[in-house]
Amino acid sequence: MERPRFGVADVVRAHGAAFLAAHGGRTTSDQRRALRDIARCRTAALGGHVEVYACGHEVVAYNSCRTRACGRCVGHKSRAWVDAREAELLPVPYFHVVFTMPQQLARLALGHPRVLYDLLFRASSETLQQVALDERHLGAEIGFLSVLHTWGQTLTHHPHVHCVVPGGGLARDGGRWVPSRASFFLPVRVLSAVYRGKFLAHLKRSYARGDLGEIDDFAGLLDELYRTSWVVYAKRPFGGPAQVLRYLARYTHRIAIGDRRIVDVNERNVSFSYKDYNDGGAARVMALDGSEFLRRFVQHVLPGGFVRIRSYGFLANTHRTNKLALARFHLGVLPTADDLVELRDEATTVVTRACPTCGLGTLLRRVLLIKLPWNTS
Repeated sequence: MERPRFGVADVVRAHGAAFLAAHGGRTTSDQRRALRDIARCRTAALGGHVEVYACGHEVVAYNSCRTRACGRCVGHKSRAWVDAREAELLPVPYFHVVFTMPQQLARLALGHPRVLYDLLFRASSETLQQVALDERHLGAEIGFLSVLHTWGQTLTHHPHVHCVVPGGGLARDGGRWVPSRASFFLPVRVLSAVYRGKFLAHLKRSYARGDLGEIDDFAGLLDELYRTSWVVYAKRPFGGPAQVLRYLARYTHRIAIGDRRIVDVNERNVSFSYKDYNDGGAARVMALDGSEFLRRFVQHVLPGGFVRIRSYGFLANTHRTNKLALARFHLGVLPTADDLVELRDEATTVVTRACPTCGLGTLLRRVLLIKLPWNTS
């Protein structure tokens, strides 16, 4: 694949000094470090090595910066992560639910990103799990992945989480798989109301702890937010596991803008392509002053150590192995080799016997490989 002519690193090298002179006092150490690392990525500043071939041909390979704000460095992480998620996919329809944040809170998040983005994850995940557990809707424990995005197509600040959810879940007693309807998962109007209530309850507690500093007329802000309709929407369902993988591969490990969207960089402006969703996704090109481009770009640099991909329900890290194996069992999916390795220590017995038909093969009683989560005996 042909290398892009321009990239984000070119923008930083051309306009970084002017940006920091104008806006440096309002940037965080994480944002300044990201700009520095991106500018140095795969240059002599980070060192490297020389590859010498038997024919005498030499290639200089400079080191990568490995910052997650660098589009050149996130690709290999994406491939490894997606490979691991492929083993967790179930043979059921998958749904795509998006939780957004009102603009009043998006503005607050610019000054307190760690707190507000964490509340976005927390409120949205609690909402999905509570509504799904309600017998009027699904009556099951679901499992899902949530991915934080903070940008729009023109690098504007638009925090939201994308949730990828299997269509169904484990019954309360774990004894069966409860399927959702093929084309409908959970009512978005109910999700929106519950989400608003949970987010604002958490917001009040955060403010009381002093996590948000001083806010002028916090009570007035709450009243306004209670009157606001919070946007939760379900995108078109994925067709199946293959489509889920394609989505995860393209959208999980992303930065606000990739090099291939940079059209031109000159001494004054940066031009980049975007999709105009107000016009059916038509391709457009926008030109921004270099400092303004970088001002928008650094808004999407996350605080150090902040986790932007999280798993919940039966896919949560604490009990994913057992509950995912139990879901596979109820769906009639044979355990994978990884399941057998992970569960063997917890199995009471592995029973085999000769196949009654051919007398040669052995039958593995899958149920004995699974320690049921509710069994405490």
